[in-house]
Amino acid sequence: MPETTRQLTLPITGMTCANCVATIERNLRKLDGVESAVVSLASERASVEFDPARVDQEKLIARVRRAGYDVALGEAAIPLTRIADDNDARRLAKVLRGLAGVVEADVSAASESARVRYLPTAVSQQEIREAIRKAGFEPVAAEGDFEDAEREARQREIRRQRRLLLTGIVFTVPLFLLAMARDLGLISHELGMAPAYNVILFALATPVQFYVGWQYYVGAFKALRNRSANMDVLIAMGSSVAYVYSVAVLIGLVGGHLYFETAAVIVTLIVLGKYLEARARGQTSDAIRKLMGLRPSTARLVRDGAEVEVRLDEVRVGDVFIVRPGEKIPVDGVVIEGRSSVDESMLTGESMPVGKGAGDTVIGATLNRAGLLRAEATRVGRDTALSQIVRLVEQAQASRAPIQRLADQVSAWFVPAVIGTAALTFIGWLVLGGAVPAGESVFTRAMINAVSVLVIACPCAMGLATPTAVMVAAGKGAELGILFKSGEALERAGQVDVILLDKTGTMTRGEPAVTDVLTNGSTIGESELIRMAAGAERGSEHPLGDAVVAAATARGLSLPQPEGFRATAGLGIEATVEGHAVLVGSERMLRSRGISLDGFGDRLSQLQREAKTAVAVAIDGSAAGLLGIADSLKAGSVEAIARLRSMGLRVVMVTGDNRETALAIAREAGLLGDGQSPEAVVRAEVLPGAKASVVSDLQAEGRHVAMVGDGVNDAPALAQADVGVAIGSGTDVAMAAAPVTLMSGDLRGVPRAIQLSRRTLRTIRQNLFWAFFYNVVLIPAAALGFLSPMLAAGAMAFSSVFVVTNSLRLRRTRLEA
Repeated sequence: MPETTRQLTLPITGMTCANCVATIERNLRKLDGVESAVVSLASERASVEFDPARVDQEKLIARVRRAGYDVALGEAAIPLTRIADDNDARRLAKVLRGLAGVVEADVSAASESARVRYLPTAVSQQEIREAIRKAGFEPVAAEGDFEDAEREARQREIRRQRRLLLTGIVFTVPLFLLAMARDLGLISHELGMAPAYNVILFALATPVQFYVGWQYYVGAFKALRNRSANMDVLIAMGSSVAYVYSVAVLIGLVGGHLYFETAAVIVTLIVLGKYLEARARGQTSDAIRKLMGLRPSTARLVRDGAEVEVRLDEVRVGDVFIVRPGEKIPVDGVVIEGRSSVDESMLTGESMPVGKGAGDTVIGATLNRAGLLRAEATRVGRDTALSQIVRLVEQAQASRAPIQRLADQVSAWFVPAVIGTAALTFIGWLVLGGAVPAGESVFTRAMINAVSVLVIACPCAMGLATPTAVMVAAGKGAELGILFKSGEALERAGQVDVILLDKTGTMTRGEPAVTDVLTNGSTIGESELIRMAAGAERGSEHPLGDAVVAAATARGLSLPQPEGFRATAGLGIEATVEGHAVLVGSERMLRSRGISLDGFGDRLSQLQREAKTAVAVAIDGSAAGLLGIADSLKAGSVEAIARLRSMGLRVVMVTGDNRETALAIAREAGLLGDGQSPEAVVRAEVLPGAKASVVSDLQAEGRHVAMVGDGVNDAPALAQADVGVAIGSGTDVAMAAAPVTLMSGDLRGVPRAIQLSRRTLRTIRQNLFWAFFYNVVLIPAAALGFLSPMLAAGAMAFSSVFVVTNSLRLRRTRLEA
């Protein structure tokens, strides 16, 4: 069946402001077959959904380049063996070019190598080498991975900016000193007025203008060709006006002062700002690089009865690998032999090591602490939990938070408005005049003030205010085992005022155990009651059913096979066991079938008062006994609830358990302290499907609700909530439906997630305030003549660096549990 829609992420270079984002999005959407295009300035990526039958990746890349930007491609030179002649080379080149994400591929039989240019966000070198193997050839060496390739492409751009900056400094510093020496009278009048002196200033300024600043001319031309205006237009206009005017004075077309140093300082300061900003923005992805760096480079496999060490990309699903104490687990797998404790803190944020034995899952990149483990690989490459987590974080980093809309709307008209303001400044000073320094004409003063307006304006700060904060926060969350799937989820989490907590598996361990077995003592014994109940529960997937089966197994009882198994959500199950009709469920289920508890009522109430779930067992239409099942609170649940309440949040437990058991758990968890009424903090006997109604009822009261559940039977409530928080396990984390996922089962992740969201929102507001305040105050100041172009350029360069470094502070934030 042909692919109808495909998603591709393009790593973009050359963006400077929110207007660049709008330009790329607009150009991509013009292509026939593109359904959506979302560009992130902070992560410098474009996420495109398109119909591969109508448009391909080459056209997408060409469109980005036509808009005046570039796509960061990875490059790989891969030595080959088994390549015999040019026919082999052509065949392999055709295979590689057909690989999604490969842009160019050339294979040489003479040098026995393949040179590939590819999109590092779409395909990895590992996948390229695998394609080579499937084609019947053998790649000799592995070089880097997809993250390294993209990082290297961006590092090349940073190195280019550094080279331009150093060139600018070499020419600008002597130019500035010579100009200032003349203006301040530090040299003789005859020397300062000599034509040769002016020619030297011209000679120093020209390389800065047309070599260091050429990128702004190119960017401005391409922006204007696309009928838009960006920061490049402002810089090109501002520096060119000062330079061209100075050239006119130099050749005698007009009289006045030379401003070569002004033009050069503007360009050099802007390049300095962009260089510092690029370096700072590179740190926003540190969390992702740290996660990717957790992977070991090799794995120890068992092949033909012997241990062999292979590169990580050579591990296949089904391979058996060995992990010794102190080594990292290479890929996701299932333990088949051995016992150990594994440190999963780097992925889940859980500080305590987790015990592992036969049948347990292990996650790639986690650390084996104690014993030797032999495991079978179940997920490799991009399917591992670590790779899925990285993709989810990158998705969140590239998405837009709702608070960004204001900046996006302003940026659409910002640059044209600045150009208009500069024109009005020039005309206003010409017409109205003003205080002009001695020896300077009104025309010159008008021009200089207009240049200041062009250079002081900074759309970059507005464009970076939100996405850089979201990017850093999403990475910080991943380090703590908190996954935000979008910028919207990250923003909304800080706005909630009610937390709904599912009980089983969320507040409690979700591993209940049978603690009490009560029979009438005459018709059936304890072991037989458990055996019959466990036989009926063999078809159940409910944790309570598992507890009954586990209790029977622990007693060494052989379990009969059930027939006609039927489950009723939230009530219990029915089945035929050895010819007997067995019902295992709640008191409500027995009543609905017209079955009396026959004297078990008092004992049932006692179990409930002890915070135990009372499960009734009926055989052939009459009550046979009760099973008391207890599920203990998770470590950290009490702490988490106390922290949530100290943050001013209302915490409510919602459960399908009966009211007595629910209240007992609520008291144990600290929910009923401080005079809280039971009705306000406990919703008991709520069926799974009705939890969404509890959420909507609270929303109808004007509350912002976060629902915390296990992500499976709580799915409707998680979807209904303003923010759904899924309690996940490391290997299943990427499958969770909720917009926020806690990779560990620790409830303390909930207050951490909300604190991180609140601090991110605070950082975004600080960034936006600075960006708007800066432009609103300093553009008029420049128009009124209070800022020279050089000061304006310095301030403009500082504004973007301030926004990015302010966002980076989130990396150091400490979150209380």
